[in-house]
Amino acid sequence: MFNGLLILAAYLLGSLSTAIITSRIMNLPDPRSQGSGNPGATNVLRIGGRKAAAITLLGDMLKGLTAVLGGWLLGAGETVVAAMGLAAFLGHLYPIFFGFKGGKGVATGLGVLLGISWQVGVAALATWLLVAALTRYSSLSALCAALLAPFYTAWFTNSSAFLIMTVILSLLLIWRHHRNIHNLINGTEDRIGSREG
Repeated sequence: MFNGLLILAAYLLGSLSTAIITSRIMNLPDPRSQGSGNPGATNVLRIGGRKAAAITLLGDMLKGLTAVLGGWLLGAGETVVAAMGLAAFLGHLYPIFFGFKGGKGVATGLGVLLGISWQVGVAALATWLLVAALTRYSSLSALCAALLAPFYTAWFTNSSAFLIMTVILSLLLIWRHHRNIHNLINGTEDRIGSREG
């Protein structure tokens, strides 16, 4: 019962859309109706600038990190902590407070990875930064980090529960980027800093 409540709390925390909340507070357009239509930091950067994007990125990351660290602090085992991390991630993707239409989960997923192991989180972040520096494609950076995250988890944690969670998280993140994959193949994907749709 207690573990179920922890997992539910993690999902509800993940359901708090930082992009939408930040946009409302800063009197910006709803990110679901502007730019790419995605309530995430990259789209907020397009429509609201760096400050709003930074707040969104930090808030989304903290959701995942807080969910996992909360599990650790409350004495939950690896399986429950993994479930809490995945629940927070699912909350971001399918937020109950915003019609189950959420973001793609990159920052929240990073927060989850940082929570289960700072080494895994740093490795995933380094992958994102390297690919972003070379290509200036946020989506490609996220996809590369997602593909490598399970390997980082296996290497640094030696936990089957965390590995399974990371595989599911990565697959969901890749699936949520299916339009970006299509655009990358066609050469129509926006680069970081672009203010176009």
